[in-house]
Amino acid sequence: MAKNLVIVESPAKWKTIEKFLWPDYKVVASMWHIRDLPVKSLWIDIDNNFAPEYEINDDKKKTVTSLKKLAKSANQVLIATDEDREWEAIGWHLCNILDLDPINTKRIVFHEITKKAIITAVESPRTIDMWLVDAQQARRLLDRLVWYKVSPVLWKKIRKWLSAWRVQSVAVKLIVEKEREIQDFKPVESWKISIELTHGWKSKFKTQLSKINWKVKKITSKEEVEKILATLFDNISTDLKTSKNKKWYTVLSSDQILDFKLVDSIKKDSKRSPWAPFTTSTLQQEGARKFGFWVKQTMMIAQKLYEWMDVWNGEREGLITYMRTDSVNLSDLAKSDAKKVIESNFWKEYHNGRDFKTKSAWAQEAHEAIRPTDLTRTPESLAGVLDPTQLKLYTLIWKRTLASQMKDAIVEVTTFTFSPEKADNQTWITKWEVIKFDGFMTLYIEWTDDEAEEGDDENATLPHIEIWEILPGKNLEANQWFSRPPARFTEASLVKKLEWEGIGRPSTYAPTISTIIDRGYVEKFDRKYLKPTDIAFTVTDFLEQYFSKMMEYKFTKDVEEDFDKVAAGDQPYPIMLKNFWEWSLKKDLENAWENAEKVIEKVWKECPTCGQDLIYRHSKAGKFIWCSWYPDCNFIDQPKEEKDAMDALKEKYEWKPCPEGGTIIVKTGRYWPFLTSSEYPKVKWIWKIKDEKEELLEEILKEKWLLIDQESWEELVVKNSRRWQFLAAKNYPAVKIAKNIPKDIWEELNRRIDEKAAEESVGEDE
Repeated sequence: MAKNLVIVESPAKWKTIEKFLWPDYKVVASMWHIRDLPVKSLWIDIDNNFAPEYEINDDKKKTVTSLKKLAKSANQVLIATDEDREWEAIGWHLCNILDLDPINTKRIVFHEITKKAIITAVESPRTIDMWLVDAQQARRLLDRLVWYKVSPVLWKKIRKWLSAWRVQSVAVKLIVEKEREIQDFKPVESWKISIELTHGWKSKFKTQLSKINWKVKKITSKEEVEKILATLFDNISTDLKTSKNKKWYTVLSSDQILDFKLVDSIKKDSKRSPWAPFTTSTLQQEGARKFGFWVKQTMMIAQKLYEWMDVWNGEREGLITYMRTDSVNLSDLAKSDAKKVIESNFWKEYHNGRDFKTKSAWAQEAHEAIRPTDLTRTPESLAGVLDPTQLKLYTLIWKRTLASQMKDAIVEVTTFTFSPEKADNQTWITKWEVIKFDGFMTLYIEWTDDEAEEGDDENATLPHIEIWEILPGKNLEANQWFSRPPARFTEASLVKKLEWEGIGRPSTYAPTISTIIDRGYVEKFDRKYLKPTDIAFTVTDFLEQYFSKMMEYKFTKDVEEDFDKVAAGDQPYPIMLKNFWEWSLKKDLENAWENAEKVIEKVWKECPTCGQDLIYRHSKAGKFIWCSWYPDCNFIDQPKEEKDAMDALKEKYEWKPCPEGGTIIVKTGRYWPFLTSSEYPKVKWIWKIKDEKEELLEEILKEKWLLIDQESWEELVVKNSRRWQFLAAKNYPAVKIAKNIPKDIWEELNRRIDEKAAEESVGEDE
């Protein structure tokens, strides 16, 4: 048996790490958490300093037996779980289960899976950091108190199967508040007046009215536009056009020629600096913006890159450093490697080594930012090794890391100021930017959540024009615009908001978003935006009324800071939990149980059977109507919108021949309607009803010949996972053919949906 036993948490890492160590070292995996609080009750002794009672997970009992046997025969055991609170706690649980003394058991930490990092860690071990363990326990126990104590209130006062959480409920509140902003939004009218100027034979560009009498002019009505244009033109025409979102707006135009003189010309340089290397949250945001990855998906791909086990120069090692970090630091070695790569791939003047300072007060500066373990390993060299999503994320990390060590970009901004010959009190502005030195921008540009303003025209280039030179202007347009409602949160923008408010920690964002979607509080709209469901409004309002302290953003942020105090050894966790329980949660629970009335959603109609009020109720199958006198009155019905939807499905599908016998009928299942045979259960044919979007998607795939695998000629169908759709063999997973639906197909799908919506909109207007 090996003299030294090393325990990691992930099975994907143990072979890689064992290869780097000496022959008398054996590496095994705990398979992540091996014990936790039991599920069926609280298991926290509130009166005994909030003492928890843990038990070994049922699915880990064989693993524990094996680990005990190995630990007993080893001379020493080294705990090598990842370095953060969660994994420190796993190490502590391992010590307890294996009868190891946490004070004497060696604990090794590393932030990249490379030979040098592993050997260095083994040569400089520490012990279990009990303050980090206590911080994790504080989070786990506090969240457990909220979940197990508040959720039953929701079951009693609203409906069953609801849950409340400390962080997730506040995240839902953010999404609900954003939706109410959208619902309350009132568009504001504005106008933009522009004209095309010509210089020489070919050079054309646009200029826009900015000021009148040297004051910025905001135009808010058609009457104002007509008054301004009357001083410049004799003939004005009015037209109606549609914008990209298929809404009608007014355009005033003229084809008369109007002379403009250049009254001022300013050129100045501005600097643009590179962004810091990735932290967990910035990687999540950029993965969502650039590739449409879900936050959870980004973390799963990053985990695989961190634990990568492909052969490289005869050794197996991870491709990136640890992906759960809030630090923007780079090691001296990483900065030195970046310099070599930049100078070999670009000119020497592109390099500019720099340090970044983490803005977050609670960042762990001992960690590094997320970076490639070897910057000389280019994305091109991994093109045939990584799958497409892994290569995308690796390329993103590689470029961002290198760009952070490159020089600023220099951008020349030219501003032309014109004045019409007929109205010298008007100021018309043209701006243009030219990159003089691209610097880091030659490699990397960060995206934002903001979309370009509709209708903004970009000038191809600006010519050299002398002051007081006269240019003819033609093709005037005055465009009517309406302000747009605030955009719903995407996963990227929600992560940014959570981080800004100090709600949760970057490592919790992925499970937070997954939880609120899985529990039915939030749904994905247009595959991108997060939209609250009806029950999210009801639960948020209830929690705001009876658990207002818990729902405050500042309170949630303060709790996170309390966890940091526990981690730093400044506060014992039982005191923190006692303060939360005694001064907040306990009183709110007593008030809610005693004073909160049952939330009743009225239909505002009388029961046709007994004349009492009808109310809405919820089940796992959805919303339904029943009599408020139940069980004395058993009247039950569907809401009108669900009835109409069911009638439409019946009209579309029913009484057509079933492919396996009988005729097709529509039935309602536990969660949604489905098709089956009129001779069921004798004929066991069941078919999922595709929505309009799914049918359109299949139509496009069929047109593009993507429903046939070009290599095997196997027929492909659209399959649904929990998160997204993909193409797979008809009898997948027996036939292991699966692939992502190309991005251009999604773009084509959205284009056709927009076209259809526009046609329906025009039909309604007519």
